[in-house]
Amino acid sequence: MNFELKTLGLAAAAADKCDALVVLVPQGGVAGTDALSRWIADALKAGDLEPQPGKLLIHYRCAAAAAQRLVLAGVGDGSARAVRKAVEAAVGALKDEPVRRLCLCWVAKPEAVTGAAVRAALVAVADASYRYTTTKPKAEGRKLARVTIGVPKLDAALKKAFDRGVAAVAGIELAKEWGNRPGNHATPAMLADAAKALARLPRIRCEVLGPREVERLGMGALLAVAQGSSEPLRFIVLKYQGGPRAAAPVVLVGKGITFDSGGISIKPAPEMDEMKFDMCGAASVLGVFRALGELQPALNVVGLIPSSENLPDGRAVKPGDVVTSLSGQTIEILNTDAEGRLILCDALAYAERFKPRAVIDIATLTGACIIALGHLRSAMYATDEALAQALEASGEAALDPCWRMPLDDDYAEGLKTQFADVANVAGRPGGSITAAKFLQRFAGAYPWAHLDIAGTAWKSGAAKGATGRPVGLLLDYLLDQEQKVAQAKATPSKVATKKVAHRS
Repeated sequence: MNFELKTLGLAAAAADKCDALVVLVPQGGVAGTDALSRWIADALKAGDLEPQPGKLLIHYRCAAAAAQRLVLAGVGDGSARAVRKAVEAAVGALKDEPVRRLCLCWVAKPEAVTGAAVRAALVAVADASYRYTTTKPKAEGRKLARVTIGVPKLDAALKKAFDRGVAAVAGIELAKEWGNRPGNHATPAMLADAAKALARLPRIRCEVLGPREVERLGMGALLAVAQGSSEPLRFIVLKYQGGPRAAAPVVLVGKGITFDSGGISIKPAPEMDEMKFDMCGAASVLGVFRALGELQPALNVVGLIPSSENLPDGRAVKPGDVVTSLSGQTIEILNTDAEGRLILCDALAYAERFKPRAVIDIATLTGACIIALGHLRSAMYATDEALAQALEASGEAALDPCWRMPLDDDYAEGLKTQFADVANVAGRPGGSITAAKFLQRFAGAYPWAHLDIAGTAWKSGAAKGATGRPVGLLLDYLLDQEQKVAQAKATPSKVATKKVAHRS
């Protein structure tokens, strides 16, 4: 799908001979005198169109517009959140129509159309028109091929937001693609191939470690999870080098369990098929790197993806087994269905070698997270205040929100065991928190955050499918870090300022 951004008033949009024209109508009506403006004003006056977000008025071959289909969509106060809701409704209503070329524009003053709203519109168009077809050879793919975003006045800020939005769409859709693939079409080896394909983009390199390399490193926790499957594990290392070589990177760690049966502690059969989504953390890391390849920001990012299946064959790890992690800490595995934290703990220990400025792990880790927060916000845990605040702000800006959860030391009491340094579970109460406390033991060498995306990475029911979250949040955070680094370089230190003054 191709996107285009250009200056386009309502009268010019009305003359565009596209398949569908979507007009975003805010509260307060319209002030223009052209035919389409008058038509919209009449619809508002008659009550046929309500300007609340998500309310639509659809017309076929309207005399006031050259497009075959005209969709008026209320956007309320015009905020990014309202725009997303309106565009999702409008494009969703057109999804089954023969619409290949779409034009979207605002009824608004130039200052009312923000960069956040433009980005929200782009992501909403892509989300509402998305179709999965990889394992459906006879299915019809996305019909929409070209989208024009028309704004009252084009400036540098809107262009920057547009570029970010296009990159975010590319990343989100890659994450959706791999999240949606069934386990036999998304094995650890296939996931590694997807990562290698990203290395064709500028400044991205990829290294893939197999079972022998992982064993030599001493990643006993990752090896333990993988030993019950005939599919060999992969440990994927992605590197994006956009900043100076010596600059500390941000490290993203994505859980890559390509199918989770629970192992010996096997899951109930109903909805077990959804455990193909257990690698959505890994998919989000792939998506972020896809977006970085588009934007080429001036920062360094490392992506670590420990990937395996979790299956119960005769070699599978058993409840009560004790394994030694890369950090040297021993772990008593009381529940083999708490495998995500096992593969992540070795990756978190591996992350130390990069001397990172921050490490963020992303994982569909606990059902307890869904009980706590539902499906709206990802759970976020952090050991660093600045990192926590930055992630919260990025989540709000990207409309991909998270919510900070506690990390009190007392929550770790249940992880104590007589037979190892730590147990991998601590009972049902506060399960998302105790899982985070387990991971925290392996992330003490750097600022660390953990995103539990079990409630946000996919949808169930009629709308079953991966969401691509939290690619938007992570991308916004990384670009914000790039901006902060640039500002720090541009701001002279107090010492330097004094020296200059003394010399003059």
